[in-house]
This record gives sequence, structure tokens and C-alpha cells, in this order.
Amino acid sequence: MIQNLNASVSDKPILHDFSYTFDVDRVYAIMGPNGSGKSTLAHSIAGSPTYQVSSSKLQISNKGKVINLKDLEPHRRAEAGIFLSFQNPLSLQGITVTQLLLLALKGAMSALEIRKRSRAIAKELNISDDLLTRSLNEGASGGERKKMEVLQGAILDRLVQVYDEVDTGVDIDALKSIGTYLNKHKKGKTIIIITHYHRILKYLKPDRVLILRDGKLLTDGGPNLAQKIEKDGYDQF
Repeated sequence: MIQNLNASVSDKPILHDFSYTFDVDRVYAIMGPNGSGKSTLAHSIAGSPTYQVSSSKLQISNKGKVINLKDLEPHRRAEAGIFLSFQNPLSLQGITVTQLLLLALKGAMSALEIRKRSRAIAKELNISDDLLTRSLNEGASGGERKKMEVLQGAILDRLVQVYDEVDTGVDIDALKSIGTYLNKHKKGKTIIIITHYHRILKYLKPDRVLILRDGKLLTDGGPNLAQKIEKDGYDQF
């Protein structure tokens, strides 16, 4: 639950009084023109120190326990159930995805379990075995990097999974793999997709579409709202 969320960068206001309740077992698409505050919302939820954030409520309900995120550091928010993908995933020289996840999970899963789970997920996402054993994202295409973000989100298995422009720089085959996978595995999760385009929503069916503009939530609606945006643009708002 988010109530009265305001966010700024270097004293420049970006988000204005955002309020919304995101439910479990749902996929949400957040759309809007450049500079509308979409990524700011994602980073405000995750607790990025780049943003100055105030809100009356910023809570997550996980296993029946309500956790107040407002005063938690980013790593504590992750432990509480928040996952945020990178818009531009970096490569990590000398670090495999298994090693990274082993560190992030703090012993909750063994390296053998991570490798086994990764291979199963990689098969669904059409990720080659080679990408799992080399340095993270080394020599990977844009689409491969985005699929590796989805794989990491799946292994970490957080309640709220926010994917910031997971469809940018992705070819149609990778787009289909990502959308189909997330749609199939939304049960027990709240999946939030931040996107400029309707194309990923052909494979990842949103339950609700939220429209941001100038840092404000203008409206929300069903999947047809994304199609209307594709046809008529944002000027209608």
C-alpha cells in the first residue's frame, strides 16, 4: 500500500501525492511519457538513496505481517519482499550469477540448489547454459541481460517484483520469453512492469494499467487502456 508518496531529486519534485494499493496475484503495467515519474516510483519503493521520499504509508504485507518500508534501508526492503530489476543491467567481471545469488540469499539456498533452479528457469526463458557459467552479463546482448534480470528475480522469489523497462532493447523472441514467463509465474506475487510500449503486454497480460504523467497518477484501468494508449497516445489525458 502506498499513500501520499512524494519524491524528488536534488530538491526537484518528480512524484506528487501518489497513492495506490497493489494486490497479490496481479500484474500491473505502469505507463507514461518520458519524465512522468515511472522509474522514480520504482526506485522510491526500493529505497534508492538518490531520491528524497516522503509518504504517509509505504507498506508491504508479507505472510500476514504488515511491514512499514518507510524507514528501511534498501537491503532491508529487499529482505522484506521487494525486488527491482536494473533498467540497464551491468556486467560483473569474475562473478557468475550463481555466486551473486548465493551472496544475496545469505545461505537460504545452496550453490547446487541455485544452479539447479537457474537451469530450469533458463530453459523457460530460452537462456543458454553458457550465460549461467560465465561472468554475469559478459558478452550478453540487451535481451539476454534482461532475461538474466528476470531469472534473478525468480530465484530471489520476492513478493513484489518491479521490472523497470524490461522490454527496452529486447528483440521479439526475448520479449515473448520474458512476458510468457512472468505471466505464468505471477501466482503469489505482485508484478509491476514499467514500460513505454504496449508490445510486451501482448504476452504479459496486465490486470491493471496505471497512467502517470507529470508525476501524478492520472487514471488506471484494465488491459484495454494500454491498447488505447497505443492508438491515441497520452495527449488524451
